[in-house]
Amino acid sequence: MERPRGLTEHRFVGDKRTQKVYDLDHCDSETAVGEVADLVAAESFVTFGPDTLAEARNRGYRLSPSCRG
Repeated sequence: MERPRGLTEHRFVGDKRTQKVYDLDHCDSETAVGEVADLVAAESFVTFGPDTLAEARNRGYRLSPSCRG
């Protein structure tokens, strides 16, 4: 998926409302693209440092089912 404006440097983006994390390198389904677009529009996203799935999980986020390979 093409990364949304402002998130070009981040691979993992979390949704504060649902505690889901999206791997922007592997979210190609229409569902995932729509969810990420809604997330950015609502400005309820979080990024992680370091930008890893392990860090997202450490903060209580779980990988979105729409982004699983």
